[in-house]
Amino acid sequence: MKLFYAPGACSLSPHIALREAGLDFQLEKVDPAAGTTESGLAYATINAKGYVPALQLGDGQVLTEGAAIVQYIADLAPDSGLAPAPGSLARTRVQEHLNYLASEVHKAFSPLFRSTTSEDGRETARANVRHQLDFIEQTLNDGRAFLAGDTFSVADAYLFVVATWTKPTGIGLDTWPNLKGFVERMALRPTVQAALQAEGLAA
Repeated sequence: MKLFYAPGACSLSPHIALREAGLDFQLEKVDPAAGTTESGLAYATINAKGYVPALQLGDGQVLTEGAAIVQYIADLAPDSGLAPAPGSLARTRVQEHLNYLASEVHKAFSPLFRSTTSEDGRETARANVRHQLDFIEQTLNDGRAFLAGDTFSVADAYLFVVATWTKPTGIGLDTWPNLKGFVERMALRPTVQAALQAEGLAA
């Protein structure tokens, strides 16, 4: 398998999941702005959507959309415990978290990474991000170690990634101590440290 990624982007989530699952994989960096990969491929030939992540399977098929990719990875290594059994309520809860992160939290950050967003638009986006983080803070307020309970799941990899975006956007995490503690714990996981190092990011 080969994961097409951009450093620090949402592709970091399946990157962490691949390491947690103990699967063999290759990495290929993508320059989304240029539309090329580090080996010189036109990225549109891999993923016509133009954004990361994309996971190319051994038979050449390509999966896109991070929430789908991490569940596929979890199912390739069921003994890893990265996701509950398909069809269970616990699995649906993990899917619930993944869908929320993708459709609400991730998208709330998007205007803050566009150079064309006005200052008024940025302030509106920051307010939306804060609203989403308030909800996550409340979810973590019952003392759970991870998003779906006491066991690490692929949803935690996604939450870790989007939560780290509070640093470059100037939002920070001091307002949300539960979430800040979660990020600090996640940053200590060897798989997370290995993924950050492989992408050239500071652990």
